[in-house]
Amino acid sequence: MKLALLLFMCIAWCSRAVSGTAQGTVSPIPVNKDRLKADVQALTSIVPPRNYRNLASLNRGADYIRTEFQKLNCAARVQNFTVDGREYRNVICSFGNKDTERIIVGAHYDVHGNTPGADDNGSGVAGLLELGRLINEVKPPLKRGIDLVAYSLEEPPFFRTHHMGSHIHARSLFEGKVEVKVMICLESIGYFSDEPGSQSFPAFFFRWLYPERGNFIVVVGKWGQGDLVRQVKNRMSRGSRIHVDSIVTAPAVPGIDLSDHLSYWKFGYGAVMVTDTAFYRNPHYHESSDRIETLDFERMAEVVRGLYRAVLDL
Repeated sequence: MKLALLLFMCIAWCSRAVSGTAQGTVSPIPVNKDRLKADVQALTSIVPPRNYRNLASLNRGADYIRTEFQKLNCAARVQNFTVDGREYRNVICSFGNKDTERIIVGAHYDVHGNTPGADDNGSGVAGLLELGRLINEVKPPLKRGIDLVAYSLEEPPFFRTHHMGSHIHARSLFEGKVEVKVMICLESIGYFSDEPGSQSFPAFFFRWLYPERGNFIVVVGKWGQGDLVRQVKNRMSRGSRIHVDSIVTAPAVPGIDLSDHLSYWKFGYGAVMVTDTAFYRNPHYHESSDRIETLDFERMAEVVRGLYRAVLDL
């Protein structure tokens, strides 16, 4: 019992050590919330839902993402892989010199079961696409190469297996000896609530450290990644008007490793997740009610603004 309490106190301390309240000022970064909404609408309107059983629907999602990438001045390509005799796709858009150290930003486009998947994870894909448009329009100088990757097969039954699209991509980087500064996983970034008590937590003591209202975004990392998480959080805060918080704790804490960043940890890469905390806040998580009308595109746009600043400044 004492050991468990000590562990919890250590987790809490680590969480507090990287938590922050800084918030940026109005940013000139031209994020377009209407484009974010159009992307989520395009993905959630695909029927039947884009799960692993509905390969034609998954491919429609991949085709939409690829078409949007091809409008940009980037190297757009598809990474095909086969699972159980069926071919699936990761869709990649690369900016900058391919021989330099990379920053990877990724989001999965498949859904859980027969859900529309607006927040999980149409919001993450929309953020990925809008980030690409911003880089294309603003044309900032790039210190590092940037790869935007949309993954298939994040959801069960493939989660935590070597069949995940993100595992396929991470392994290809590892085998190609590609240097990666950081992988940033976008996992559910569109649901927010100002209602008291709308934010829940994996353990009671997190209530002492984080807001009770689900109106913030979180940068999540595991023990040993405190500096990396802090860097991403601080840069997002400077570029955004939304409150950006952070947590560094054991991967065993429920929710910490539940997305594509896990695949990059397996290959020794530094990786963090940017999330609205999904099921700790959103009652529509993995439900048929995960629809576009539940999302807050004003705040989602602020998340993308912060993400843009982080990616350029890291």
